[in-house]
Amino acid sequence: MYRRLLTAALFLCLPGFILAEHMSASGYSLSYHWSGLLCLTVFLLALIAVTFEEFIDLPKSKPMLLAAGIIWALIGWSSQHAGAGAFAREAFLHSLQQYAELMLFLLVVMTYINALAERQVFLALRSWVGQRGYSYRRIFWSTGLATFLLSPFLDNLSTSLLVGAIILNLERDNLRFIALACTNIVIASNAGGVFSPFGDITTLMVWQQDILTPNGRVAFFSFLQLFLPALINYLLPACFMHFAIPEGRLPGLHEKIRMRRGSKRIMLLFLLTIATAVYFQWLLFLPATIGVMTGLSYLQFFGYFLKKTHKPGNQTVINSESPDFSIVVESRQPFDIFLRVARSEWDTLLFLCGVILSVGGLGYLGYLTIASELLYVKEGVTAANISIGLASAVLENIPTMSVVLEMQPEMSVGQWLLVTLTAGVGGSLLSIGSAAGIALMGHAKGKYTFFTHLRWTPIIALGFAASVACHLWLNANLF
Repeated sequence: MYRRLLTAALFLCLPGFILAEHMSASGYSLSYHWSGLLCLTVFLLALIAVTFEEFIDLPKSKPMLLAAGIIWALIGWSSQHAGAGAFAREAFLHSLQQYAELMLFLLVVMTYINALAERQVFLALRSWVGQRGYSYRRIFWSTGLATFLLSPFLDNLSTSLLVGAIILNLERDNLRFIALACTNIVIASNAGGVFSPFGDITTLMVWQQDILTPNGRVAFFSFLQLFLPALINYLLPACFMHFAIPEGRLPGLHEKIRMRRGSKRIMLLFLLTIATAVYFQWLLFLPATIGVMTGLSYLQFFGYFLKKTHKPGNQTVINSESPDFSIVVESRQPFDIFLRVARSEWDTLLFLCGVILSVGGLGYLGYLTIASELLYVKEGVTAANISIGLASAVLENIPTMSVVLEMQPEMSVGQWLLVTLTAGVGGSLLSIGSAAGIALMGHAKGKYTFFTHLRWTPIIALGFAASVACHLWLNANLF
């Protein structure tokens, strides 16, 4: 009984990037040792601190980084006493690599968005929409649908940050609308990302895994069979939220703001960067990180051109600070790529570091073996895959999918598509369940928070259940 309760609690509170097979091979496990339970407690306390960030005014990266340090200190101490120090080091480096790839990807996307903000792209868009007096409901639906349709191509993280930046610049005072629109964007981006291998990191992980089914990899076009379940997952919560959108229109703006020189070319470079990342992943079978870092060099060279050809005072510029990106725009200042990098949301990046290292450490303690036995052996494959989707709401869907891939359960194509769907859209249940939600919280700075998202969790859960039921019925021949 104790074993079952511990495992159930574990999958509601953490996954792990587990290299637990090393622990099992040596016969050494800390799953029930006091140090292992202490690590689990520290991680849960850090998650509680993150949950109440808006009330205690403590940046979410601080408790999570501290938790990661404590967890790996306890692992290092216990491993040295058991003669397994080399295994602990290998597990840590594995988690560090996972974080480095995600962090560099995020950093490049944030840099491009900051560059677009510095070129006044979002201010110009705000001016254009404001002059037309669009209603809040029209903006809600247009941004949500655009997010859903762009995510399969630009990936859910890039799309949510890009469209989220548009929302934050269109409306800065109506907190109710901002919270609803950002929640809608997170749901739409995660739903849109599941039916394309390039739409979500978790989908890409499943597509690239070597041997998943008796017939090999899940085929590229197999993911398209998740389109209708994903669409239901987005539309159902959006229809409920529609009635909560405040009446009225955006405040009228009479001042016409123009984009600064080079803004359209930076947009094209951003699209080229995403295409480069897809090329490295799809054709070269290399991490997308090297693709986006190559794309950052595009912006560096173009920034060099802008700096060399800059003429102070030759264009109309709004000399004000953007509240959403903290960027001071002045006509006297040439474009500075390193300032754009510095303006990235570092609290979010460091928070992800703490999360990934923490769950990597907890995974090393041996919890994956317990979870695998309970879920895929005792509970059944379908129930296990649905549970993994629910777990991703707390644990963030990337590490959750890593758990499944480390387990390597033998499943049909329909079951692999099911876990792809649940892990992807399950991350929408909470704002901390996906990189898109975490990154958007960082950019919104108190306007879109854990609790503003939590208010809609029951409705999002209804969309989650409907999408799963749709997949089980529509694609029954794949099971």
